[in-house]
Amino acid sequence: MERRIETERLILRTVTVDDAEAIFKWASDPDVNKYMIYPLHPNVEATREWLKSRDIDGTDEFDLGFVLKETGELIGQGGLFYHDDLDIWNIGYNLRKDYWGQGLVPEAIQAIIDYVDQEKGVRAIMGEFAKENSKSRRVMEKLGMKYWKDGTYTKTDGSVTFESCKYIREYR
Repeated sequence: MERRIETERLILRTVTVDDAEAIFKWASDPDVNKYMIYPLHPNVEATREWLKSRDIDGTDEFDLGFVLKETGELIGQGGLFYHDDLDIWNIGYNLRKDYWGQGLVPEAIQAIIDYVDQEKGVRAIMGEFAKENSKSRRVMEKLGMKYWKDGTYTKTDGSVTFESCKYIREYR
């Protein structure tokens, strides 16, 4: 299912296998990947295979690419992922390092929250980040989220486990 949302500076849209080279730019960057749950992508083919494995038509996953209106360039990706056991939407995102600190992630995620709320209803959102990742803490604060509890998470390849903070925002 093709999804498209516009914000002041971004077009948020469904990503496809054709986006592999753009996504590889951040999925292979050690600075971007440092706190991510997935391992570093070693080559663009790994990015293509990951894109082929995704369920872009899922009703409990709203993961969109961030396209800069000014240039038409795909610079990041993120969205909401439903956890029915908690009745909560988890946020996640990636952004190319050269666009950090410009407020683009909160702009994109807030637009996706609004979209999902209209489509399905959002009772609460939750996000988790490594304690030393102050940039993600700031994103969640800009989204109106507050500290909920401590936790840990491990990269999917088992290479690193992080002490984390979980933030939450309830809407209803």
